[in-house]
Amino acid sequence: MSTANTMRAISQDVLGGTEVLKEVELEIPKPGPSEVLVRVHAAGLNPTDWKHRANGGFLKKPPFVLGWDVSGVVEAVGLGVAVHKPGDEVFGMLPYPYGVGAHAEYVVAPARALARKPAEVDHIQAGAVPLAALTAWQALVDTADVRPGQRVLIHAAAGGVGHLAVQIAKERGAYVIGTASAGKHEFLRGLGADELVDYRETDFAEAVRDVDVVLDTVGGDYRSRSLRTLRPGGLLVSILVSGTPELAEEAEGLGVRAAEMLVEADQAGMSAIAGLVAAGTLRATVAEVFPLAEAAKAHALGDTGRTVGKLVLQVR
Repeated sequence: MSTANTMRAISQDVLGGTEVLKEVELEIPKPGPSEVLVRVHAAGLNPTDWKHRANGGFLKKPPFVLGWDVSGVVEAVGLGVAVHKPGDEVFGMLPYPYGVGAHAEYVVAPARALARKPAEVDHIQAGAVPLAALTAWQALVDTADVRPGQRVLIHAAAGGVGHLAVQIAKERGAYVIGTASAGKHEFLRGLGADELVDYRETDFAEAVRDVDVVLDTVGGDYRSRSLRTLRPGGLLVSILVSGTPELAEEAEGLGVRAAEMLVEADQAGMSAIAGLVAAGTLRATVAEVFPLAEAAKAHALGDTGRTVGKLVLQVR
């Protein structure tokens, strides 16, 4: 049971399966200069959480507390913070990858990683949005500058990033093509997708042509195959970063372009996303909500790779 100075958190001492996740009691952190302490109400989960749990990823060695998505209330502010005050409802993504720690009752964040939570949605909905929506926004808007009438191909369109990317691309006026299994097509049509490809039955690389932008959320051979769907000068944006020049070189040889990107904490992007959420044009589909203590169950569901939309931990 947490005391006045401690909090519950989900931590791990070793890498591995869901059984390594344990509820622990930690000291409540204190915000430093330009930081805020957030009382966490809800924290989203993303594929990067289960990948880091299993193999350490950027964080390398445990112990660590996972979680980048957060929605909550500002409890205290550090020196020099003027953009938020105690009592403000905020949401955002902790700096990826090293600013992790949202799967706890409190977390410290840079003040400008957070935006004001739209009053139109609750913390569960807000907590599901940040990392996935920022990834889609930074890929489609900041990197690809998607314009009205452009053709955009989104892979794994029913996934966490994918289903938000469909909505962002539609809001930008694009014609959206998505890859997803047949059972998810009706869901995606409801989000505005114009054309859908059942990747189990059809080779998208044969079926799709003259695309302006591809958002690759799958990796592997999808990257090379997607290059062939692009019109001359078209752009593939992959969120699976290899750190090698091979993809860009292959793209150049085909007369197209390729970029790899990692999502970054970004208050301007979060504020733009908050505007879409408030307007009702961007909504995260929440597949399931788990209490903080059942984080391992959420990870087990995430490990299946079959959820539609997002998983969320309800912390408060």
